[in-house]
Amino acid sequence: MNSFGRFFRIHIFGESHGNIVGITIDGCPAGIELSEADFSADLERRKAGAAGTTPRKEADEPKLATGVFKGRTTGAPLTILFENTNTRSSDYEALQATPRPGHADFVLHKKFEGFNDYRGGGHSSGRLTLGLVAAGVVAKKILSSQTIRAVLTEAGGNTDLEAAIEKAIAQQDSIGGIVSCSVTGLPVGWGEPFFDSVESMISHAIFAIPAIKGIEFGSGFAAAKMKGSEHNDSIVDEFGTTKTNNAGGINGGITNGNELFFRVAVKPTSSTPKEQKTWNRETNSVESFQVKGRHDLCIALRVPVVVEAVTAMVLADLMLSA
Repeated sequence: MNSFGRFFRIHIFGESHGNIVGITIDGCPAGIELSEADFSADLERRKAGAAGTTPRKEADEPKLATGVFKGRTTGAPLTILFENTNTRSSDYEALQATPRPGHADFVLHKKFEGFNDYRGGGHSSGRLTLGLVAAGVVAKKILSSQTIRAVLTEAGGNTDLEAAIEKAIAQQDSIGGIVSCSVTGLPVGWGEPFFDSVESMISHAIFAIPAIKGIEFGSGFAAAKMKGSEHNDSIVDEFGTTKTNNAGGINGGITNGNELFFRVAVKPTSSTPKEQKTWNRETNSVESFQVKGRHDLCIALRVPVVVEAVTAMVLADLMLSA
């Protein structure tokens, strides 16, 4: 439901326009140096402010509510809180009758019988990725020998990111993107052959990020067009180093010691400024509709640090279970 992981287990909570959002981490090892300042770099990467991102700006200052004493983790559950201070809930009043196309408004209303907090997407909002980024900061401290790096490599079908954003702003329509992630320094042997394969666990966590619609490891879908002799990665030494990396650093669900590599597809932000059609539950008819509020034209700009975070969460869990 709202929890993930076994040995490094996170529990996410809050709503976009509620008082707080945050994360509780159970299983965080004791003795890790941790302060609010440790979160600054990754939280800044997630913030809005660049062209193509939402005008909504929050301080995003973390509060270490539990699990830290004298600057080190205690081994007890670690809770990190963030206040919501810049909300405009009136922008979402219309959503009670007109669910936004592409959003979860309709299904949330049905599932929770209308009791869900619809403001800003409520508990399904991308605002909650703030907690994921915070958990990733802690996980990265556990993964002291691994380096995780995710970057936006394509937006709106264009590898020229600046040109893509300029076009989206000019057309006043949202665009998606491709985020590539690599991990170096992994040993051979993390992961299990079936349900806890590295691909399974990373994919599970990645799809918890709002707007993610696809993932591929190594050569991914291009592998379907290749011959076995082309796709197979030749092993060149006793450490398992391979000449190519079509497997993306994973064989049989287990890390093989090479670079872990995958790409994710981020859909266009559903809240486009363009006028659309949607069903009105009060009039029982389809009507013209325009999304109000403050939204990203390209949410993919803010996704890389979240991808890094959930990858770190999974790998920390795998390391602690090894």
